[in-house]
Amino acid sequence: MPDGLVSDQSTLPDQSTLKDAASLRRAGLIDDVDAIAAVGEVYAIAIPPALRALIVDPNGPIGRQFVPHADELVTAAWERPDPIGDEALSPVKGIVRRYPDRALLKPLLACPVYCRFCFRREQVGPDGGLLSLSDLRAAVDWLAARPEIREVILTGGEPLMLSARRLGELLGMLGEIPHLEMIRLHTRMPVAAPERVEAGIVAALAGSRVPLWVVAHVNHADEISQDAIAAFDRLRLAGVPLLSQSVLLRGVNDSVEALDGLFRALLRARVKPYYLHQLDAAPGTARFHVPIAEGRALLRALRGRISGTALPTYVLDIPGGAGKVPLGPENLDGNAGVIDPWGGVHRLAGPDRAG
Repeated sequence: MPDGLVSDQSTLPDQSTLKDAASLRRAGLIDDVDAIAAVGEVYAIAIPPALRALIVDPNGPIGRQFVPHADELVTAAWERPDPIGDEALSPVKGIVRRYPDRALLKPLLACPVYCRFCFRREQVGPDGGLLSLSDLRAAVDWLAARPEIREVILTGGEPLMLSARRLGELLGMLGEIPHLEMIRLHTRMPVAAPERVEAGIVAALAGSRVPLWVVAHVNHADEISQDAIAAFDRLRLAGVPLLSQSVLLRGVNDSVEALDGLFRALLRARVKPYYLHQLDAAPGTARFHVPIAEGRALLRALRGRISGTALPTYVLDIPGGAGKVPLGPENLDGNAGVIDPWGGVHRLAGPDRAG
């Protein structure tokens, strides 16, 4: 492994990114500086210029996702610092293994933007959480020693905050593992900072020896700006296939019209809707919660209204790390519980618990 892989700087947010209560106030996005400063002491803040340009109303579907709110400091009884059990399923630093045939690799924990509903909000932040050289080597060696691992999901944080050189080197290391069949890379970058999906990054992704899919996180049609479409086009024209994942969020996309608009806009951008996630119960995120029954009704209403190619799978990451399941009738036991891929029944806490 090249010694420089983790020694130079990541592509961190530039100075025009809004990073604190004072800059948010100057931008006209908040009124109560003291309350938001208190939030900033606990959870990271960053809104890059591309997203700032899309915020017409701080309480609208874009602003609500990224502008901090005082309610983030209120933790509901069912919320957890690690809602899907990453820590318990991490055999070595940077790796999470929840399934027999795949594993997550988190090379860093910095992001260009910090979503106010993030399920890793207790871990991510501007210090980056960058894996050291020895930690990264240990993580890749762990993957290489397990031939049953067929897929690696690069996530974080934001893996596209790595420089193009370092991203290419990391993909090269993974490409030397003979049993890997697929890499997925989860990213916010095409909508958060589309200008950073530049030629070097695109070349690194397109040059992966292992088949690679980019999964873009997009929650509302208004996030798909012309610059975002251009970033998607750069990836697509280089041969990188594109999927999307979204989170069902109160006040953002919790209507048939909003989801219809989102999924159609993704298809127009040649991005296939892949997952619609039920919100993970991270601390201070209750204001975004949409009950599962309501989410299922929304997806039911979309069936037949839009093309089947536009419909993602509605999924829940079972709290505690038991795995991801589709929220269809076959995965509900009738008592506000969900059935995991191995037949176990899990009762839900909070708004979706049994009465």
